[in-house]
Parts: sequence; structure tokens; C-alpha cells
Amino acid sequence: MTALFALATSLLWGLADFGGGLLTRRTPALTVVVVSQSIAVVVLGAIVVATGAFTEAGPQLWYAVAAGVVGPVAMLSFYKALALGPMGVVSPLGSLGVVVPVSVGLLLGDRPGLLQFAGIGVAVVGVLLAGGPELRGAPVQRQAVLLTLLAAFGFGSVMALIAEASTTLTGLFLALFVQRVTNVAVGGAALYASVKRGGRALPPAEEGGPRLVLRSLPALAFVGLADVAANGTYSIAAQHGPVTVAAVLASLYPVVTALAARGVLKERLRAVQAAGAGLALVGAVLLASG
Repeated sequence: MTALFALATSLLWGLADFGGGLLTRRTPALTVVVVSQSIAVVVLGAIVVATGAFTEAGPQLWYAVAAGVVGPVAMLSFYKALALGPMGVVSPLGSLGVVVPVSVGLLLGDRPGLLQFAGIGVAVVGVLLAGGPELRGAPVQRQAVLLTLLAAFGFGSVMALIAEASTTLTGLFLALFVQRVTNVAVGGAALYASVKRGGRALPPAEEGGPRLVLRSLPALAFVGLADVAANGTYSIAAQHGPVTVAAVLASLYPVVTALAARGVLKERLRAVQAAGAGLALVGAVLLASG
């Protein structure tokens, strides 16, 4: 069961990341986050009412609130990084978020093994190789790397927090609902502040304006629901088996995004970039499995 749900997490996160990255190329990233998560709130709200999950309310929901605060920052950073591209580099670097749950374990008394030390070295080399060739004379690509690392830290934090937010299936529905409500509140406040400063909430009129967002609703719904489903499947995987196994398999989601980018966008990477992205992913797996 752990392997099945963790692999489902990889598939869902990978497809959600790919869809979110595509959407932010024409629609402001904050709008993508707020709309997609709002759709998830409506669906989860209906599930919570239908299952009576409100009876599971308790102090553990503060973990869901914390995940809801961190999540929009991570998603916004990652979607912006994906929009800058190339997805085949950005997505594997995002998998370094697995460092966070491993670090939590260290703080609770775990001691790093040989594989974890190896993972740290491999991951650092991977980051340098994947981002380095793009840094010279290309400040935009430097921004993409930094945004991805920020997103990775946020995603890892959400993984650690949401796993602590519930112990039952109905409790998980409620935790995910609280997380998404917080996502929308934080993202909505950021969107409002951005508009007040002169930013856009909608695509330019010449690119479709509000009609483009309406036409994109099915894709936005998929991104929001796939992301929340991935959080749910990861929580189930972590609760029904070793967290290290769940983290290793769930951290493979960048492979899905990279394959989707290659198949749909026909992205081609330099050899050194592809090697660096691969090493970053290997490092993430070693960190989780050590």
C-alpha cells in the first residue's frame, strides 16, 4: 500500500507541476494558485460535509494551517520557476525538498547514515551542474534556480507538516480542507497586494483577459485537485509504511514533469544540464533512503 500510494503521489504531483507551469506562461502565477486552490476548497468542502469530518477537529489541525501558509509560497515560486524553464532542470531541483523531512528526523534523534552523506554531496553537485551553465550572463535563469530551491524547501515543509495533521481518513479530508482554505486566504491576500502595487490579476486583454481564465478552468481544476490528491496519497503512504520508503517514491515526481515537458514541449537539455538534473534527483533519493 505504501508503494502504491507513494507512486500515485509522484504521478499526481508531476502532472500538476507540468500543468501549473504551462498555465503560468499566460496567466499570472498568483491567479493560478488562488483559482486552482479555490476549486479544491469547494470539492474538499463537499467531501468534509458528506463524511462528517468536522468531528475530527483538534489541535493537530494547526499543522494543516502551517502547511497552508507555506504551500502558496512554494507553489508560486515553483510555478514562476517552471514558467522561466526549462522544466527538465527546474522540476528535478524541486525534488530536493525531501531534505526537509529528513532534517526533521535528524532533529528528533535520527543520525545520518552513509547514504545520506552521499546524498548531500551528490545533490550539491547536481544543483551546480544543472544551474551553473545557465548562470553566466543570464540573470533570469539564476532567478529560476533560486525560486526552485525556495519552492523545494516549502514543498518539503508541507510534506512534513501534512503528515502530522491527521491520523484517520476523515481527519485527512478535514486537514486538507483546512490547508486549502489557508492556501486561498494567503494567496488571495498576496494577489490583492500585488494588484494594489500595479500587478496583474488577469492576462492582458490582447492575450484573452478574463476569457482566457474561463477557458482554462478545466486545467486549473485539474492542477488544484491533482495537487490536493497528491498531498492526500502521500499522507496515507507515510502513515501505512516507512516514511523513508514513501519519501523516496514520492520524490520521483520530477521524472513525470520532465517526461511531460519532453513529450509535449519537445524540450532539449544540454548534456551537462541533464546530468545535473539527474544527479539532483539521485541525491534526493539517497537522502531519503539513508
